[in-house]
Amino acid sequence: MWAAIETAELTYRAGDRALVKGLDLLVPLGSVYGFLGPNGAGKTTTMRLLLGLLHPDRGSVTLLGRSLAKDRRHLMSKLGVFIEGPALYDHLSGRDNLELARRLRGLPASETDRVLDLVDMAGDARRKVGHYSLGMRQRLGLARALLGGPALLLLDEPTNGLDPEGILAMRQLIREMPERMGCTVFLSSHLLGEVEQVADHVGLLQDGRLIEQGRLQTLLSDAASLRIAIDDQTRAMDLLRQHGWRPKPGGPGRIAIRLPGEQDREAMAARINSQLVQAGVMVSALTVETASLEQLYRQKMPVAADRAGERMAA
Repeated sequence: MWAAIETAELTYRAGDRALVKGLDLLVPLGSVYGFLGPNGAGKTTTMRLLLGLLHPDRGSVTLLGRSLAKDRRHLMSKLGVFIEGPALYDHLSGRDNLELARRLRGLPASETDRVLDLVDMAGDARRKVGHYSLGMRQRLGLARALLGGPALLLLDEPTNGLDPEGILAMRQLIREMPERMGCTVFLSSHLLGEVEQVADHVGLLQDGRLIEQGRLQTLLSDAASLRIAIDDQTRAMDLLRQHGWRPKPGGPGRIAIRLPGEQDREAMAARINSQLVQAGVMVSALTVETASLEQLYRQKMPVAADRAGERMAA
């Protein structure tokens, strides 16, 4: 077994609307997998399908090498879950909330202190949850998900409501989980910058469909581009098209060309430079730029990215 999560043609409909469409997820064991997409893309619905809270219209789910449909009861003991914010008892303390969950699962008493220390909540554990900030509730919810040392942890927007220090602490904790706790993390989020800080694999979801997935560094490498500063943009672009390249405007006096990760970028840049110079185009700079997760997202999902930009500008 090398996959913590594997789905095949996973499909779910709500009435006449398909919310998840033929999803083929592959989450490597021991990874932090960032599951990305705009609001309404189907991320939370997918997570509910992975937990058996919703039943697919078609397709299958395999978790930790076992069929969810056949072994759900066994699998639930191996999972930690944090979805749509924690449901907590406000009239009880943070510790008592965890104690209830621990006793229901028959776990040793030491588990409560262990998970409180992991999320840095030991100092506030005796306060009533009703007096907690949103960020403190998020951390307590994560502590509950960590009870029992799950082999697979499903997190939905875990940094929601955290202050900057809380975000940094959560980021470090999630990044260390595979090595420190031996678990795989499936992280659903729309915060590209946060996911780029912690994930080693990503999947991009749009309108219920998986647009791209794979190792993050490989995907970013494949999205790298060569930025060229020239004296005649129109002439340079026409010339490069004649040589089989696909240049795009990169601003005034600049051109951008995608550089596939599996090829020798330096040789490609030298060839492009030579073609331009020999044709009499003056090249003042060539720079190879590795893509960010945001740039990858915009390349793969331009419609979603444009909508997000419109919402931010409104």
